[in-house]
Amino acid sequence: MDLSSRLLLLLEVVESGSFTKAADLRNVDRSVISKQIGKLEDELDVRLLNRTTRSLSLTTAGAEMVKQAVSLREMLSETSRIAQHYHSEPRGTLRISSSTFFGRQYVQKAVEVFQRKYHQIHVELRLEDRVVDMVSEGFDIGFRIGEPKESSLVARKIARNRLLIVASPDFLKRHKEPLTIEALEQLPTAVYSAPGILLDKIKYFDAEGEAAHIQLDIAYRVNDVEMMVMAALSGNMLAVVTAQTIENEVLEGKLVPIMTDVNLADFGTFYAVYPHREPAIKTTLFIETLREIIGADIPVWESRIPGFDNMYGYKG
Repeated sequence: MDLSSRLLLLLEVVESGSFTKAADLRNVDRSVISKQIGKLEDELDVRLLNRTTRSLSLTTAGAEMVKQAVSLREMLSETSRIAQHYHSEPRGTLRISSSTFFGRQYVQKAVEVFQRKYHQIHVELRLEDRVVDMVSEGFDIGFRIGEPKESSLVARKIARNRLLIVASPDFLKRHKEPLTIEALEQLPTAVYSAPGILLDKIKYFDAEGEAAHIQLDIAYRVNDVEMMVMAALSGNMLAVVTAQTIENEVLEGKLVPIMTDVNLADFGTFYAVYPHREPAIKTTLFIETLREIIGADIPVWESRIPGFDNMYGYKG
């Protein structure tokens, strides 16, 4: 490992907050990270980090080296991006981050198609349900629900992702289909829950067009959207899910959209995010590949819900 590589490693340690987390990102042992940072300090003949058993802090010299490392990373990234435009075919490694379910459903399909077309591209796909730091973790592209708040990232719309309320025929036989918001709020429901997130309220618009909320009666909390669909299939509860999570359950009559006259607020849109306003050609081509699979205007998942365009106040 040369000086520039060790500087970038120092930056990863600082941004991740520990040797252990930096080692996890690189899939190496913590001792490897510690050894390389020690070599960097020897090479520069200056202490960069103050180490204790519980924390790390930068020395004054370390803070200056981190600034240099940031500039180095930006320069290398820009150099690689510019070089891509001179290749007749995209090459190199494409690092992708995506939420788990969307990644399994659609990003993986795009990877398969993409690599059949472009044999010189190696892909690394990271599936996890957290907002990754695109720059510090070195990703070329990420897929998220909702426009990113980070001003440093460029966002490109991929597809809309609307809500619907579903229940199984067995559930509706036992409880009867609710006809009012009040009746809906009394029925047991599966909701998405994760650290810091509890989606137990659903925004809608009343007859006057005023925003209001449905307070769901929580019967089951789970941090996996697939499990919410499975909970509804069990017949024990209903679920408020996104159209993207529906496969063939509605087409096969296993789940029924209910309360379709309620004007639900849009849940969110899938975006591709990347760090450069002029992305490398490999990034642009992958986005186009994914959009071809999903559908440029109407996402493919809405075709699996007959009449969805006329449900929940959606218009086109």
